[in-house]
Amino acid sequence: MNFPSKLVERAVEQVSRLPSIGPKSALRIVMQLLKADPSQTDELAEALRDLRHNIQYCQKCHAISDGPVCNTCLDVRREQSVICVVEQTRDVLAIENTNQYKGLYHVLGGVISPIEGIGPSDLYIASLLSRIAQEEVKEVILALSTTMEGDTTAFYLAKKIREQGVKVSTIARGIPMGGELEYADELTLGRSIMTRRELDS
Repeated sequence: MNFPSKLVERAVEQVSRLPSIGPKSALRIVMQLLKADPSQTDELAEALRDLRHNIQYCQKCHAISDGPVCNTCLDVRREQSVICVVEQTRDVLAIENTNQYKGLYHVLGGVISPIEGIGPSDLYIASLLSRIAQEEVKEVILALSTTMEGDTTAFYLAKKIREQGVKVSTIARGIPMGGELEYADELTLGRSIMTRRELDS
């Protein structure tokens, strides 16, 4: 692709590094930013800088947060005895958009994957087990992707959690095999949460 300016070329190159954005889409975005009011572009750049340098992770559940503890963990109206375990913060957002779940969350930071060299110690599993031991948790919902790695992680967690005498359930399989939560529609995901079942040992 030929560019009329090195500045445009550099901007397109950076934007096209984002997921699902190819060079043509990146060029359209860059040209739109050029047409926009300069203040709009400045606000976008400032928002991205603030995001990158000032974002925090909740010390309790490990979700993205504006402070040391996220708003969900601080909300006393949430069901404190139920924890929904997910892989990433984007899964929290997906579940919250269903308006079906009112408990707490715990973000693992990924799933166990021996092929990629990711073991239990690389995830926030120890802090989850610590929360269960210290708090009055009655149920842990495993809302992990229906992949081989997700299932492996779920069975590993179920064994550890049951050792503490806590009920373990998993979301219903309305989510297709191999599917990721962030791509599930809100109705299907909401029903999966509401019709969860106890995980078989």
